[in-house]
Amino acid sequence: MTLKRTDKKRLITKHRTHAKDTGSPPVQVAILSKEIGKLTEHLQDHKKDHSARRGLLGKVAKRRTLLNYLRMNKPEEYQETLEKNKLKK
Repeated sequence: MTLKRTDKKRLITKHRTHAKDTGSPPVQVAILSKEIGKLTEHLQDHKKDHSARRGLLGKVAKRRTLLNYLRMNKPEEYQETLEKNKLKK
């Protein structure tokens, strides 16, 4: 359940902090959020796909770690990231 290259580029340009930014935490959170949404849709149709469920849990944990980092070190970027990705606290 990976993103298409064009979708990923669009997310990167929308959430980047400078021109050559491809891996900052806000960009990573945006990509993970999109992948989590796709996996969630997949698991609604395929309830017994346990390997996809395990992958989903790993992506959720990774996103949570990145959000915790942002909250502790860059609170203003944390708030922006939550608003842009429509995430709850």
